[in-house]
Amino acid sequence: MDKVKGPASYFPSIEAKYGQPVDHWLAMVRERAGMKHMEIVAFLKQEHGLGHGHANALVAHELAALKKGKT
Repeated sequence: MDKVKGPASYFPSIEAKYGQPVDHWLAMVRERAGMKHMEIVAFLKQEHGLGHGHANALVAHELAALKKGKT
């Protein structure tokens, strides 16, 4: 089995630390897809208490998926 790399490698620790499934957070990112990357990161940090690395990983992953049409 291949080891998960990139932003998705943060997902297990995000779920453990914040008590919500990753899909919960990714949905929030999708709802703000018209905003700039760092604006969404700031939202997750300020409104939901996520750390910078975790918020950035979620935003990077989901915006890349949206750009590729995978969501």
